[in-house]
Amino acid sequence: MTRRWTNDLTRDDVTPKGVWLNRRAVLAGLGAAGLATGLPASQAQAQALEPNTLEQITSYNNFYEFGWNKDDPAAHAGDMVISPWSITVDGLVDRPGSYSLAELLEGLSVEERIYRFRCVEAWSMVVPWNGVGLGDVLAKVGVQSGARFVAFETTVQPDVMPGVRNRIIPFPYVEGLRLDEAQHPLTMLATGIYGEPMPKQNGAPIRLVVPWKYGFKSIKSIVRITLTDSEPPTTWKRLNGREYGFYANVNPEVDHPRWSQGSERQIGGGLFARRQPTLMFNGYEEQVASLYEGMDLSVNY
Repeated sequence: MTRRWTNDLTRDDVTPKGVWLNRRAVLAGLGAAGLATGLPASQAQAQALEPNTLEQITSYNNFYEFGWNKDDPAAHAGDMVISPWSITVDGLVDRPGSYSLAELLEGLSVEERIYRFRCVEAWSMVVPWNGVGLGDVLAKVGVQSGARFVAFETTVQPDVMPGVRNRIIPFPYVEGLRLDEAQHPLTMLATGIYGEPMPKQNGAPIRLVVPWKYGFKSIKSIVRITLTDSEPPTTWKRLNGREYGFYANVNPEVDHPRWSQGSERQIGGGLFARRQPTLMFNGYEEQVASLYEGMDLSVNY
């Protein structure tokens, strides 16, 4: 079934395929088919893209299991083992167990969603993900009444992940969402880009995509999903809670100590492209602001 979100993003706004696949920018996921898109944006956000050269964009990615440098994922991710793949689902669920990727996706409608992606490092792009709604996956395994949060864990393969061996950060990489965020219709698990299987350096074979949050929330290469009654630990908050909060919502009014969040550089805009204003919740304010009513977003960052 093909579904389209009503909004202003089209294929013309997508970061060019060659740019995306070679830039190795931070995200990965599930699926392939259908059509759903990103959501209201300013005219600046929807401007036509001018891609950088392939040489400029082939080595820019964050996947710290493969190293700290931007070109490390492209150099090393090819040896990551992604088949067979199993995902442990546990905690406050009705049907816990170890699921193969096919079992987890069986019976769910895969669709394409064109989403903005915003990194906390103040660069952005537009990506056509293929995948399924995380809420549909959670409904399939059965969420128990006591569940309030969803925790995620990335694979650890030390033999092929030099970053793990070098202990750049504590591994496995872990992330989490509040349950209502996880069940929101925009939140997805992705297994592909442009209708093709997810590249390894982007988080194959399955990753989280939460388009209104900074990219580090969209955990790659997921091997565990846990439903819990308390806020789970997250890698960057554990490393430096003063700089990285649990929510990590895109908020141009709250700067990171090292990067202003008021504007961003759109990948594909060329070397001399002007920075553009960052939108609240990355342009998805109309859809997700109600999740945070009554919260001080300068404190719950």
